[in-house]
Amino acid sequence: MMLEMLTGLGLASAAGLNAYIPLLALGLLDRFTSFVELPGGWAWLANEWTLIIVGVLAVVEIVADKVPVIDSINDTIQTFIRPTAGGIVFGAGTSAQTLPIENPADFFTSNAWIPVAIGVVVALVTHLTKSTTRAAATAVAAGTASPALSVGEDAVSVGLSAAAIFAPLIVILVLAVGIFLGWWITRSFTRRRKRAADATIE
Repeated sequence: MMLEMLTGLGLASAAGLNAYIPLLALGLLDRFTSFVELPGGWAWLANEWTLIIVGVLAVVEIVADKVPVIDSINDTIQTFIRPTAGGIVFGAGTSAQTLPIENPADFFTSNAWIPVAIGVVVALVTHLTKSTTRAAATAVAAGTASPALSVGEDAVSVGLSAAAIFAPLIVILVLAVGIFLGWWITRSFTRRRKRAADATIE
């Protein structure tokens, strides 16, 4: 149970940085390898058309997130998409089953919604942290830091997805490093902004 929760936590956190990387990871590994075997309710993630659509969206997200101004618009749109993806990958990663749509009430009475809800919250918190860090950097560097930050976020998302699937215990370490880096970057840019403001006043 603990390993399943760490898997879900890692995948949902990865979705908070990039919604499509963990979705692709689960779908591709289920379809082409034996490392992942999605439960029946989540098998659609490995569907050919699902993978194509998610792959195209991933490319759009990766490019848009590295362009100043557009990255801010993208972050606003992703406020709804990343938590949704987080709920999906947490549910799939912890083997939570979706229930037939003709019995929607069963989804709640069976508590199958709990892992999905946890994933939504985890991804939302991660997304808001990312957005705050990016906003602090943009305020100081006028968006010039966006490409580098975005590459780092994508790398962490890939790392979290891989750790969640192949070595769940490492998720704790990766998350700790990610949280520290986010705090350090925000703190650094906030200090630079304050120094620039003080210099302007003088």
